[in-house]
Order: sequence, then C-alpha cells, then structure tokens
Amino acid sequence: MINQIFKISILLFTAVTPVFGQEATWRKLTTETYAGKQDDIAFVDENTGWYVNGYGKIFHTTDGGTTWEKQMEQKGTFFRTVAFVDKNIGFAGTVGTEYFPNVTDTIPLYGTKDGGKSWKPVTYKGPYVKGLCAIDIVKEQFINHGKIDYKVHLFAVGRVGSPANLMISHDAGETWTSRSMNNDCKMLFDIKMLNKNEGFACAATNEDITLSNALILKTTDGGETWQKVYQSTRPFETTWKVSFPTKDIGYVTIQSYNPDPDVKQQRVAKTLDGGKTWTEINLVEDAAAREFGIGFVDGSHGYVGTMNSGFETIDGGLTWRKIDLGKACNKIRIYKDDNGKVFGYSIGVNVFKL
Repeated sequence: MINQIFKISILLFTAVTPVFGQEATWRKLTTETYAGKQDDIAFVDENTGWYVNGYGKIFHTTDGGTTWEKQMEQKGTFFRTVAFVDKNIGFAGTVGTEYFPNVTDTIPLYGTKDGGKSWKPVTYKGPYVKGLCAIDIVKEQFINHGKIDYKVHLFAVGRVGSPANLMISHDAGETWTSRSMNNDCKMLFDIKMLNKNEGFACAATNEDITLSNALILKTTDGGETWQKVYQSTRPFETTWKVSFPTKDIGYVTIQSYNPDPDVKQQRVAKTLDGGKTWTEINLVEDAAAREFGIGFVDGSHGYVGTMNSGFETIDGGLTWRKIDLGKACNKIRIYKDDNGKVFGYSIGVNVFKL
C-alpha cells in the first residue's frame, strides 16, 4: 500500500502491518475532542475533506487532516452523514429528533455550494424524512458537446430507530425527492449504489431491536423497488455499513445487540456475485466488539471498525488481525486517485488517516 509522511505534531498513534510486501499505516490525527462516536467523514481528494458529529459541528481540512477549520456549529443538530460532489457542492444529513437527547433539529438535509462556508436546508418533494444516516454519490459519465462530462446522482437513506426513508437527486443535488421504505424495512443505515440503477441498502427488519434481524436490500431500478437478498436468522441484529471494492465483491457489517454475554461471535456478510447471494464470515468472538464501519482496498484487503478496536484482513475475511482505529470507528473511507494511489480516512471517537 502507501507510505505517508506526517508532521510529528499530529502523530499520536501509528499502527503498522505488512501488506503485499509494503506497510499499511493508520495514523491518528489531531482533532477537537469528542466524547462519543462521530459518524462520517468525506474527501474529494487526498487533502480536501470534511467531517461531522453529533454536536452539530462540521470541520474542514485542505491539508490532509493536519489542521481542521470548524465551518459550522449548530446546537440541537446531530449531523450523521456528509458527502461532497466536488470541492464546492456538498450535503450533510442529520439523524433527526426523538432518538438522541437534546436534539431538536427536524431538518434532515443541509447543502452547501461554497465548500462548507455556508449551509442551507435542502428542500425536497415527497413524504417527510425523519432523519438520515448515509449519503452515496454516483457519477455517470457521458459525452457533452464532444467532451467527457458527468451526471451526478445522489442517494440518501435513514434512519436508525426508524422510520425508513430514501432521498434521491439526479441533478447533483439541485432537486430532491423522497419516498418511504417502511414496507421494505424498518431502519436504514447505509447505501451503496454501483451505478444509478443498481445498489444495496443496509437495513433492519424491525424497529424493536429484540425482534430485529440484519437485512440487506437490493435495487435494480434506482430505488423504485427493493428486494431482500440477505436476512440474518438471529434476533437483536441489524446491518450497519457496506463496502463494495469491486462490482462483484462486497462486505456488510452485522451488529449484534444481544444482551446474553455468552453470545460473542461477531460476523460480516460477504458476496462474491455482485450481491445476488450473501454468506456470513466470522470476524471475532468478542461480545464487546460491536461492529460499525467497513472499508476495503480491494476484494481481499480491508478493515472493520468495532466498539473497542479495528480489524484488518488481507485474505478476504478468512483471518483478521486486531489494529487500532480508535474506539467506535463508524465510517471508513478508502479512495484511489487518478493515478491509482490509495489513501483513506476513518472516523469514530477519533479521526485516522491511511
């Protein structure tokens, strides 16, 4: 993988593992202290990115995380997800009210056109969206007056604790529509679209966690309809985050909230056929290792964040090695630049850089 040189002032922790004859290094960045799990981080290139948290704050960096500027702080807002089309156009979703204490903001989505300097509520047509947990972006290449251009499609889902809703934009976020997905599931946590038509949603079957199974849904018509492609057989379970390093190979974290201390096995769902079928693979036998974020560099090499540590595999999940990604690592973003160089960022209690 890659070797990065970082300033000593931001180097608080280094975890090094040999991968493909090289070193993969996650380093903790200096960020504002936050007591709990921070939920999302997004970059448009190796240096330019944003992260959000439950204090209603949005932070921005232009130097790869060496320094961060606070762009927004809005009390009563719990930012859950963030995504940027480019250096200017971006969106931040909120979890909504009646789930976490002291959250009063009922606006599900904010947008910016100036790189986060200013944010405004996003209007949309359709049923009310209580909250959002994830946003995905699809860039569709086309020929525009003899030049290569892109149509930008955005998909947002939520929420944890119900209800289940989907928001879609086919014009880079200029206009949005919403639709209920409560007939398909009761909670939604993440979405990954392979293209504007085909994609997957991480879901749960019941808003009552004692009755809930982990659920993966698939769409082939851009979110108009959804089909169940995986459902766990155990109660107290949900899915959480998804990673598709290739069009055929995908991984989804499965969360267990079973209070029985003897129920220790943590599992990941994996597909090798583009999401048609899914199998469960074991992560670790540890009741405290509740899973959160997941990100893969390729079909074999990837990372999972849990409540108490991170895990790395280089053999597609056959074996896992414990690494430090901080506590409650909720989102792992792996990127490749135009030259194929791999870089990444993760966020939980702390922010890490690959």
